[in-house]
Amino acid sequence: MVKKIIIAMLFVVSSLMATELNWAKDYQSAIAQATKQHKPVLLIVSSTKCKYCLLLDRTTLHDAKVIKALNSDFIAVRAWVDKGEYIPRDIAQSTPGLPGIWFLYPNGDPMYQPLLGYVKTDAFVNALGIVKEEFDKNKKRVK
Repeated sequence: MVKKIIIAMLFVVSSLMATELNWAKDYQSAIAQATKQHKPVLLIVSSTKCKYCLLLDRTTLHDAKVIKALNSDFIAVRAWVDKGEYIPRDIAQSTPGLPGIWFLYPNGDPMYQPLLGYVKTDAFVNALGIVKEEFDKNKKRVK
């Protein structure tokens, strides 16, 4: 009986750990981590006062499929504009709306134009797959 309880507790703990997105501390940390691990960066430019930023956070970014894909294949970082967090000038000037969802090479160069606004889970998972595939194809070129 004790063995079953321990196994159940381990399952619960491992399930809880898999449901949290691993955010980099800030933009500079994300770029350093991405360079070291050779992964693309997901940068989300947000505001705590933005309805769609908060909706993205409460729904899409809490989905198990999204969390799994981001934690394994990307370095995720969020910059809150209303908290004065660092955002590279060219990215800030090229983000006409919030949330601004950028996919970056490890050197900080954009892979694409940003996705703007709230993105539903299925579309976000699809986008992550496309970005990962493109990044993997061009891995040798972007080192």
